[in-house]
Amino acid sequence: MGKFRDSADTRALRFAIGFPLMLAAGFVVCALLVRPELPEPLAVRWTDAGAADFAPFAAVTGAGAALIVVIGWAVLLQAVPLSRPAMMRRIMMGAGFSLSLFITTVLAAVLVGQIGLPDARASHVDVSVLALGSGLAVGLGVVMGFVFKADERWSVDDDLAMQQALEREQDPELARDRVGLWVHARSSIFVMLGIATLLPAALLSISVPWLAGLLVAAALVAAAFLFARIRVDRTGLRVFAAGFVRVMDVPAAAIDAATPREVRAADFGGWGYRIHGNTTTLLVSSGPAVVVDRSDGRRLAVSGGSAVSADNIARTLSRVAARARRNGGTQQ
Repeated sequence: MGKFRDSADTRALRFAIGFPLMLAAGFVVCALLVRPELPEPLAVRWTDAGAADFAPFAAVTGAGAALIVVIGWAVLLQAVPLSRPAMMRRIMMGAGFSLSLFITTVLAAVLVGQIGLPDARASHVDVSVLALGSGLAVGLGVVMGFVFKADERWSVDDDLAMQQALEREQDPELARDRVGLWVHARSSIFVMLGIATLLPAALLSISVPWLAGLLVAAALVAAAFLFARIRVDRTGLRVFAAGFVRVMDVPAAAIDAATPREVRAADFGGWGYRIHGNTTTLLVSSGPAVVVDRSDGRRLAVSGGSAVSADNIARTLSRVAARARRNGGTQQ
């Protein structure tokens, strides 16, 4: 098994086997859905004079599904061996993907051209289905060839994971000095926000659509800033409003003290991101929070979710700040 994994791309193998099977199964299911509207037997070959050869419905669907699977496997499996050049594997993956879709398109065009006819002799291949499906098959095949990672056995993400594992192995305390937390306002706040903005927007959408859109946008922005992501590690504290907008970045060496505390948002100017004199806050609700005193005299306050998580954040910040001061303000 180990030798096989070293010589074959198992992810590509799973796709190469599974995709034609799923495509064939989808074709059979769709054919069964339109079966009552198809004549019996079905036309399978045409000349200038019209339909020339015929076959039963079961034979057409069975042979079509088998054709999708066999040809799909024959081409897609060429992208599995790791011994082949990466460019060749990309080409074969894209070609197999495109060819499987093209065969399915041809079969679909054959069936669609006979829907609703009492006799298959008057049938034809549906040109619209054939043209649209062929174009889609070619386009998706090209995309698959580009996105297929044929040459990456070890990525940058793997390097990062190994580096983090080595750091944890060399420093078992490192895991205790990392905290990641999402905090958000209570559900009742979002309900009130929706009532105050979305309901008037629905009424205004009839007469003043632009104002309704403005209210909806304002509601979304306000709701986003009632979410916050907190990250604590040995470099310090970082707080992201709405999960991605960095509003606080405090180096560990600049932290004098971190204290868990029950706060009222009104005492700090209200919910959301606020700057009040020497105090910067991001509070999504009243309740447990972490108050950080900086060495430059400034103060920060951020919601801590629950009393337990706020206490954990404060303890971690105190610990990394003490370590940073011992190391002369530098962090590894």
